[in-house]
Amino acid sequence: MYQRSGSRRSSGRRFSGGRILVALVIAAVSILSYCSSRSYNPVTGEDQYVAISPEQEIALGLQAAPEMAQEFGGLHPDEQAQALLDNVCERIINNSKAAETEWPFECHLLADSETINAFALPGGQMFITAALFDQTETEGQLAGVMAHEMGHVVARHSSQQIAKQRLTEGLTQ
Repeated sequence: MYQRSGSRRSSGRRFSGGRILVALVIAAVSILSYCSSRSYNPVTGEDQYVAISPEQEIALGLQAAPEMAQEFGGLHPDEQAQALLDNVCERIINNSKAAETEWPFECHLLADSETINAFALPGGQMFITAALFDQTETEGQLAGVMAHEMGHVVARHSSQQIAKQRLTEGLTQ
């Protein structure tokens, strides 16, 4: 005659309702934290979820700028090229909503003549490598590249990415 055992402890593991409860609490806190980070961006006209304040973005960008410059060979020594870049960036700022923001924009020409790249750090630090700078044939092309990077700053893409990363980390815990 076959008898059924009422116990299912053969695997040596026991169900723990406490673990699930802790996981649900962490997930709920992560979601609530993300949702409470909603902020209106007057430049883009959109509500967005951001993780850090504008002041923190500026500080983060200023702190990371020297390290990023070194990663791309330092700042380019050509003062005329840097002056052209500064002039183009200043005209973009003065003829756009960027002038109405609190971001202290700075444009940096990097010495890297191999890597074709441009990027922006949080808070207004913008970079273009000599390799990409040399590829631009007109001021308009250079302005297009730098305006694109400026767009990342005013749209607060870095802060949005940090908020999404924190949400993801909280949910995967």
